[in-house]
Amino acid sequence: MQNKLIILMKENNVTNKQIADLLGISEKQVGYKIKGETDFKSSEMFKISEFFQKKIDEIFLP
Repeated sequence: MQNKLIILMKENNVTNKQIADLLGISEKQVGYKIKGETDFKSSEMFKISEFFQKKIDEIFLP
């Protein structure tokens, strides 16, 4: 589960749809990735880190 990403999304009022649009995938796929059922690709992690202006490890590493 991507707890840090969930917190960032809530703090910034970012929806799964916005992340899906950013990554070019479906909201369902985003949900799976946030729940930890599938992994984010490195390119997706990079896009998310740029979007939130954070380092990848600040979002995706425990």
